[in-house]
Amino acid sequence: MSKLMIVESPHKSKTIAQFLGKGYKVVSSKGHIMDLATSGKFGLGVDVENDFAPTYIPISGKKKLITELKKEVKNADFVYLATDPDREGEAISWHLKEALGIKEDNYERVTFNEITKKVVEDALNNPRKIDDNLVKSQETRRILDRIIGFRLSKLMQSKTGGKSAGRVQSVALKLIVDRERAILAFVPKEYWTITADFKDFTADLEKYMGKKIEIHGEKEADDILNSLSNAFKISKVESKKTTRSSKPIFKTTTLQQMASSKLNYPSSKTMRIAQKLYEGVDLGSESVGLITYMRTDSERVSPEFVAETKEYIEKKYGKEYVGSVKVAKKKENVQDAHEGIRPTSILRTPESIKNYLTTEEYKLYDMIYTRALASIMASAGLLNTSAILENNGYEFKATGSVLQFDGYLKVYGRFEEQKDVILPDFANYKSDIIIADKILKEQHFTKPEPRYTEGSLIKEMEALGIGRPSTYAPIIQTLKDRAYVTMEEKRFVPTEIGIETTDKLQEFFSNIVNVEYTANMESELDEIAEGDLNNIQVLKEFYNTFEPMVEDAFKNMEKKEAEKVGEDCPACGSPLVKRRGKYGEFVACSNYPNCKYVKKDPKSIVEVMECPKCDGKIIEKKTKRGKVFYGCNNYPKCDFASWDKPVKKCPQCGEMMVLKKKQILCSICGYIEEE
Repeated sequence: MSKLMIVESPHKSKTIAQFLGKGYKVVSSKGHIMDLATSGKFGLGVDVENDFAPTYIPISGKKKLITELKKEVKNADFVYLATDPDREGEAISWHLKEALGIKEDNYERVTFNEITKKVVEDALNNPRKIDDNLVKSQETRRILDRIIGFRLSKLMQSKTGGKSAGRVQSVALKLIVDRERAILAFVPKEYWTITADFKDFTADLEKYMGKKIEIHGEKEADDILNSLSNAFKISKVESKKTTRSSKPIFKTTTLQQMASSKLNYPSSKTMRIAQKLYEGVDLGSESVGLITYMRTDSERVSPEFVAETKEYIEKKYGKEYVGSVKVAKKKENVQDAHEGIRPTSILRTPESIKNYLTTEEYKLYDMIYTRALASIMASAGLLNTSAILENNGYEFKATGSVLQFDGYLKVYGRFEEQKDVILPDFANYKSDIIIADKILKEQHFTKPEPRYTEGSLIKEMEALGIGRPSTYAPIIQTLKDRAYVTMEEKRFVPTEIGIETTDKLQEFFSNIVNVEYTANMESELDEIAEGDLNNIQVLKEFYNTFEPMVEDAFKNMEKKEAEKVGEDCPACGSPLVKRRGKYGEFVACSNYPNCKYVKKDPKSIVEVMECPKCDGKIIEKKTKRGKVFYGCNNYPKCDFASWDKPVKKCPQCGEMMVLKKKQILCSICGYIEEE
């Protein structure tokens, strides 16, 4: 009996194929094969007047693949749909079933949280049918995003310099804009601190006559200094043993946050590397997935992994290092369908497979592995000591902390530093009076909350319940691509157009483009997934509120006039204005679309060499997608074009030589010279 398994990724298909015996064939859909059409009212691809019935069409470039997959299905006796174990994966399986004509009794849905032989075999032994509720939830999300995205983006394009808006994207941008405005409005407040400096330690002023003290000016600080002597009385000394527990294994957000802070990886890069580790890596003797599924907001760990890891810890570090599983308290809006992010085997140490990974893959795997190992290790033991020193009614406090048992820090210490601060043994002092070397005052000013980094923005979005693990990286990338934000010192700064877009959306859509509404929508999508809420009702309630607001905005939102540059169009005489496109600002005719004149910027023209086909110049150009190529400036009269950079004429045959892989070579005679 021939069996066909369809997965999303070609790389994943190669890994899984090695686990299955004869009779199985594993092929890839290369992600989504279908998406909403751009036909119908407003180009939504959704019949808003007929229960939001969607129209799906093959994604551009996927028709040939669909035809090939249909042949594979026809030649197979049975089909396993094995797309990713989340709502998006469920929707892809449903699209595959519908588009490929797979019959109800001729398929099963299988999912696996990790790509290892045992887990794949277990999945095949426990198949199910497609979960319609999960599909409805994902379809509802897609329709909501399409309606909001298309309608608001068209509005922004017609009324402002903005290019797009979105259900979660615009809320994320508002967070950045609001933080920037809070920083600009912040008024620093002065405060002072007083510190007593002793031979082996320091103590800070905390109280006066038993009450917390605040010092607002230099005169107050000087008055206190004048009231103090260098002699301090040791009033109270306490030592207490405490423990510090390790953190749970990673989920998507915490992985992105830590990769941002420790490895300096943008969230998109982190997810791209994690995807490769999940899908499988060739280790010479085997090809296997190294980590569990990386899009998750769960911190659950399988009992099998816990047992394996505890045994490993005891053998390598000793029984006293074995701890219990650390799992954070489950929050609302958390999908717990599968585990958190961990290595598929604790025995596959980072060092043992380092030679099979790129430097970036190794660093991320090492962090994931170490976090998972530490989460099942014993807590660190600390001895915390505090001393209260009195001086004329003023109380100074000195604190110290000493690591007595390293516990999980034995492996995790490089990610979470623990510095010993040792206080002297006050019991050995001959007197309860101790003399300070000096007493210092220092001026400070309060500071506003800092701008968001990628990590802190993701953390904030998660805490507020907006978006989902799979959406954070693309949302951040969209904000960058649309030039709504720039990065300064690895922190988000909203641009003028980002602020303008936010303000216009808040003027007309403040009751939809906000944290509360967006978080509530996520909860409703969860309820649809659980079968507790009707998706059509959700869409109707949303649309009946949203569409009148859009129509009002189209009618009443003031249109921003394009900035004139003081020149007239040479083609039609209309004023030239500044416009913003995908690749930045440019100057064009204000009479667009009747006149499509665009002024060429001489600074942007990069001449490479003389054209080998005419008397023109080879210049650097860009495709619509921004990819660089080289062509003649006499186009369309001369059609010369090359993806490789032309360098010079070949000394042997006179034809053009190009730069390719750090070599300058001639494609005609084969002459090569090093760059």
